[in-house]
Amino acid sequence: MTAVPPARHLLRAKDLADAHYAESIGVADMARAARLSQAHFSREFKRTFGESPHQYLLTRRLERAAALLRTTDWSVADVCVAVGLSSIGSFTTSFGRMFGKSPTAYRASFPPAAAWAMVPACITRVYGRPKHRTFREDSEKSAS
Repeated sequence: MTAVPPARHLLRAKDLADAHYAESIGVADMARAARLSQAHFSREFKRTFGESPHQYLLTRRLERAAALLRTTDWSVADVCVAVGLSSIGSFTTSFGRMFGKSPTAYRASFPPAAAWAMVPACITRVYGRPKHRTFREDSEKSAS
């Protein structure tokens, strides 16, 4: 039986961060998913992926926050909490470092969320149907 390459274990941790970034997970949880000690995990993760596990998780959270700022009208505080962060000050500072502007300025540089509001196709079909049909089968039903 061959040993599983270490990078395979690291991918489990990366998948955990990608799937559960909004939860209160940390480097210890990622190390547990990789089945490595926290120190060994952190060294291997950085060597393999070029950034620390903490930085990777923060990047995922900030990318998701940017998407929420572009597509919703949620407050900055709500966005902060929705992506798994608890300090608005730290969120604003980290967001500014990554995107070059504050969350509020970032949002202002895009069209308002209402412009992006998507109406589900089923709703469009229901409200897009004619109110009074003129098909023959409709008149036959009303005649009977």
